[in-house]
Amino acid sequence: MSGPETSSNIRQGLLQRRTVLKGASLALLLSGQQIAFGATIVAVRVWPAKDYTRVTIESDTRLQSRQLVVGNPPRLAVDIEGINLNPALRELVGKIRPDDPFINGLRVGQFAPEVVRIVFDLKQSVLPQVFSLAPVAAYKNRLVLDLYPEQPVDPMEALIAERMRDAPAAAPAPAFAQPKPSAADPLGDLMAQQSTRPGPSGTPAAPLAPSLPPTVAIAPTRPAAPPSVSPAPPPVAATSTRTDRIIIVALDPGHGGEDPGAIGPNGTREKDIVLQVAHRLRERINSANVNGNPMRAFLTRDDDFFVPLHVRVQKARRVQADLFVSIHADAFTNPDASGASVFALSQRGASSSAARWLANKENDADKVGGINIRAEDLHVQRALFDMSTTAQINDSLKLGSAMLGEIRNVGKLHKGQVEQAGFAVLKAPDIPSVLVETAFISNPGEEAKLRSTSYQENLADALMRGIQRYFAQNPPLARSRQL
Repeated sequence: MSGPETSSNIRQGLLQRRTVLKGASLALLLSGQQIAFGATIVAVRVWPAKDYTRVTIESDTRLQSRQLVVGNPPRLAVDIEGINLNPALRELVGKIRPDDPFINGLRVGQFAPEVVRIVFDLKQSVLPQVFSLAPVAAYKNRLVLDLYPEQPVDPMEALIAERMRDAPAAAPAPAFAQPKPSAADPLGDLMAQQSTRPGPSGTPAAPLAPSLPPTVAIAPTRPAAPPSVSPAPPPVAATSTRTDRIIIVALDPGHGGEDPGAIGPNGTREKDIVLQVAHRLRERINSANVNGNPMRAFLTRDDDFFVPLHVRVQKARRVQADLFVSIHADAFTNPDASGASVFALSQRGASSSAARWLANKENDADKVGGINIRAEDLHVQRALFDMSTTAQINDSLKLGSAMLGEIRNVGKLHKGQVEQAGFAVLKAPDIPSVLVETAFISNPGEEAKLRSTSYQENLADALMRGIQRYFAQNPPLARSRQL
């Protein structure tokens, strides 16, 4: 090979090498978001509920998206950038349940190079919230799509409809009987309006009856008294001037949806166990009364979906609950830890290092479950969580003591007295609130108990006796409910 040709080849090789090095340097200067094309989808999940439906797309890098809402029929199109269609995304189609309140179906396709479009065919108009979550706990990056109804579910109206459906029919009053005056009760007024609201044809429409989970049974109607026994006075119908005083107990099954809570050594999830216990306790509350006043249970979640901590408090306050009981199943690094515990709020620090550790862990539920945090949301949460009163804490300690006294009859106690710590979910300023750790799900023996129907039934009985014992010593005050 001649000299000039050799020099030309060397110069060409050096030029190519310089080009490669420039490209490598440019790639190093680009941000991770700019070179995220080809992200890997780890999993897709759908959490349908009457409050809202959540769709989660988990990936190894942060995803960028754009969404467009189209009406008549309502549809939502979401473009996810930096990915190609893969089997994991195709699985999303089969995860839509027929009973999903918001999604009728969806389509997934490659809309453009490195852009996947998901089109949701909706059953109703929605207000979507789309946001990203950084890696936390067992999750990698998550793109979250929350589909909220344009008209949010009103927990008070749902509770009233359920109460009216289950209330025994009142006997017609004699023509000469005049209704006795009673304290103003807007809840009763709304109940009366619900029962007499005309339908499309002018005839009274039946009240809306929300469906109940299959585990909840309605108490059977009491049989008629035998002829030799004087029958009890007939129940009084709810009217604008006469109504019963409903005692409302808010039950708060912890965790849910993206947040499984603690997981036992055999895979038992806290969120499933506490929901089952809450359903059993709801059966007992709905068939009981306090001094002749009917009781109703309100669940902050009645299915497997995530509810932020401050929303749980807001829901209980919206229905103006008389009590708030948050139900959990404890976990610890030592599998030998065992026993049930009851906690109340503390404004002066935790009563023990274990209580402080547990409160910090429970307060992190929003990070795992996935909350759309904005500046104004944080401001509202802090304002709400700073309103707790000494009177509320004192009443909570009384409720906790009554419950502990009954739980000790069905299982071991971890601590013999009510402990206190800064649990965010207990900070309703006007509702006695406790958090019950039913047992240590991290203990193999107690995990097996929590899975058993008999233990759940016994636990629900004990919690119910504790509530009744509290009301026997602290009768609920008369109140005019604000709607």
